[in-house]
Amino acid sequence: MFYDLIAPFYDEINGSLDYSAWADFIEKIVKKEYSGTPELWLDLGCGTGRMTLELAKRGYDMTGVDSSPEMLDAARDAAERAGLSDRMLWLCQDMREFELYGTVDVTVSCLDCVNHLVSSSDLGRCFSLVHNYLSPDGLFIFDVNGKYKFENIYADRSYVMEEDGALCIWQNDYNGRTKICDFYITLMTECDDGRYERFDDVGRERMYTLASLKRALGECGFEFVGAYSDFEFNAATDASERIYIVARCKKNT
Repeated sequence: MFYDLIAPFYDEINGSLDYSAWADFIEKIVKKEYSGTPELWLDLGCGTGRMTLELAKRGYDMTGVDSSPEMLDAARDAAERAGLSDRMLWLCQDMREFELYGTVDVTVSCLDCVNHLVSSSDLGRCFSLVHNYLSPDGLFIFDVNGKYKFENIYADRSYVMEEDGALCIWQNDYNGRTKICDFYITLMTECDDGRYERFDDVGRERMYTLASLKRALGECGFEFVGAYSDFEFNAATDASERIYIVARCKKNT
């Protein structure tokens, strides 16, 4: 599985991200847009739990959902080291099919998880489930990679990473017509006898326009609140490298 393969490198790949500043940004959104104090949060596609832990440190009860057992193992270990295991519930589930034990007040989905939903039907299924498990007027805060990222940073580039007896080769193939980028991953890991074992897999992301995301959110019962290009709340466009989107769950009473 794609993310099982890159789990040892995931935090290195995203090492430059300031999760504290990102969480500050999320809290500013919640303070402005949510009435009351949210207690229960969902981190959808939580990966190694960096954002889940950052929010738990701020006093929120967190549920982390991810489909990669390797990613969740890393998240559990990090929560244990931080002494935050009692504020966490980890669920190994697909974001298109997840089930919770009740509703949450805020759902976050960070680091372009939504881009991995490469069909409109998958996008709709995920958004519908998020809506189902949000309390009335609860917030859905997520980000996507924009057009600039796909065309200039992903494009057709290759990357090589090394980590204690492991070598990861990452090659991109972006199709401007379908708006889909394929990531071809080769992982070489050293065995105890000195030989190397090879694993290969393919990941995918799709570039969504703001208009298509607004439409999908509306069809699933959300009110679109805003789209931002940075933590300073500057308005995003389709040319933004990363787009942060906020939507409010509206339910018929």
